[in-house]
Order: sequence, then structure tokens, then C-alpha cells
Amino acid sequence: MFTKIYEKIKKFIKENYKELIVLVVVVLLFTIKLPYSIYTPGGAVNLNDRITVEGGYETEGSFNMAYVSMVRGSIPFLLISYVIPDWDIVPASDITAEGEDLDEMLEREKLYMQESMDAAIINAYRAAGRDIEITGTIHEVTYIAEEAQTDLKIGDEIKEVDGKEISSFDDLKAIIRQLDEGEEVSLRVVRDGKERDCTAITYNTSDGMKIGVSLLTTYEYVTDPDVTITSKASEAGSSGGLMMSLTIYNQLVSEDITDGKKIVGTGTIDINGNVGEIGGVKYKLIGAVKNDADIFICPEENYEEAFEVAQDKDYDITILSVGTFDEAIKKLEELHSSN
Repeated sequence: MFTKIYEKIKKFIKENYKELIVLVVVVLLFTIKLPYSIYTPGGAVNLNDRITVEGGYETEGSFNMAYVSMVRGSIPFLLISYVIPDWDIVPASDITAEGEDLDEMLEREKLYMQESMDAAIINAYRAAGRDIEITGTIHEVTYIAEEAQTDLKIGDEIKEVDGKEISSFDDLKAIIRQLDEGEEVSLRVVRDGKERDCTAITYNTSDGMKIGVSLLTTYEYVTDPDVTITSKASEAGSSGGLMMSLTIYNQLVSEDITDGKKIVGTGTIDINGNVGEIGGVKYKLIGAVKNDADIFICPEENYEEAFEVAQDKDYDITILSVGTFDEAIKKLEELHSSN
């Protein structure tokens, strides 16, 4: 029986070997990953469909989060990028930290997205004069230096350092600065919902004693009214923070600052309302125009590039440059009143 099966397989291969070779080559071309990514014009996510404030005011227009599409650098896509305008090759080293691969970078970007959601909610409720109470903080590892000697992982929530509870990254740094080089630090962390003990070894740098990790802080809070934000598992990054905050704010106040317009934008936001620079504004503006946006909002640092792209491509779109959340609200209100 096995002899017959073997003979059939052998015959099939002999008769179809050319096609099989082509198939193997195609599979290899698409699966072999090179140390590059390709940025392509993205699109816009309607945040009115993603964010709901209980009993919130209706929005006539829409707030939309601009995004960049990124393709991992397989050989076929790299070749296509030389043909299609606005497909740009970016070395992986330009978007990852030293000693980090793309998967680790994406894990870190998911943490940044949660941070931006928290900042968006806090800023919107404060600006609208609505109730929000911060009840706790969470400190998670976002980066581990190549020279670090530790079994910590990106995403670990640090609860204690050498038996002391920490309430900020500054607490961690203060403890480490008091130690000598080569000392072992014990860390109590939460990983995958379970507490565990980890260690790290101190080393000296020009900036003082370190263990080679960076943390970000997210928040636990109670809001009145409730707010719900939904996102997809594939989404990551902090650049949607400003637009999420504007979406929430607009549902908390009676005046509709969209003025019936389709508003697409990008920009990070911190807990104090500062709007930060983002990458890929060119691709986000192109995506906004393709999605028939009336207004494009971007951080001050990205305005010049966005303006030049709009001029080069003769785009008919209003571009707003903002440095803070309050400034974004003010400029949209001014546009509303001028119409």
C-alpha cells in the first residue's frame, strides 16, 4: 500500500515539478522577511463609531483618526514600492529601538495606545468640566536596553522594587540611583495576570545608575458619565490620542465643534494636554484626502511637511496646526463661528 502511495507521489512530482518549483519560490519570496518595512498611504477611522459617551450629545460631522499602512518588507512588496508613488521603504532600524525587533516594537506600540486612550479621556473630561476621578496608576515596561541584564519583558507591570511600592518611573529611578554598580535588584511584577518575581543588575552610565528599562504610566479612573472606546487587536500606537480626546469632548458638551465637517487628524496627547509630534504625516494626509476630509489636524512639528505635501499635490483641504488640546478646541470653535 505504502509503495503504491509513494509511486503516485513520485509520479505527481515528476509530472508537475516545474509548477511546484514556481510555487515554492513564490512562497519563499513572500515569507522571507527583510530588515525593512514599507509605508503606504493609510486611511481614516471614524471615531464616532468607536467611542460612546453614555447620554452624550449627537455629532453632525465626524472625528476621524488618521493612520499609516505598513507592510513588512518581503521581496515582492519591496519591488512594488519602486513602481508605486508614495510607497516608501523604511529600514527596520528607523522604527525600532536598538536591539529590538518589529514584534517587540508592535508590543510596545500597543502599550502606547492604551496610554493615549487614558490621556484622551482625562483631557476630554477635564476640558468639558465633567466628573473624572483617577483612582490608581499602572507602570508597565515599554523598553529593555540591549545591555540590560534582566528577565523583565515588555508589558510587565512593575508593582515593587526591592520590596518598595512604586507610584511613578521617578520612584524606580530614585531607588536605582542609591545602589552600587553590579547590584541585583528584585522586582515584583504582574505578567499575563499573574504576579511573579524578576531581577535586574545595575550598571553605571553617564546619566547615573540604571537597570536598562523604561516605563509608561496608565491610569485607573471612574468617569461620570461612562465612556466606552473600542479598538481592533491589530491597532497600536499613540498618534490617535488627540482625535480620541476631541471625539469624547464633543459628546460631553452641547456645542458641536465639528460644524458638520469631516475632520481627520493625528497627534499624540499627554495627561497635561500637550500634543506631540508623530511620524508619517505625509501618508496620513494623503489618506485623509482620499477619504474626502474637510479638515486635517496635525501637531505643530508636523505642519510644515503636511503643508508642503498639500501644496505639491494641490489638495483642497484646511490644515490646522495645534500644540495643545485646548488650542485644537479653540481653532475648531473659531472655524465654526466664522462660517
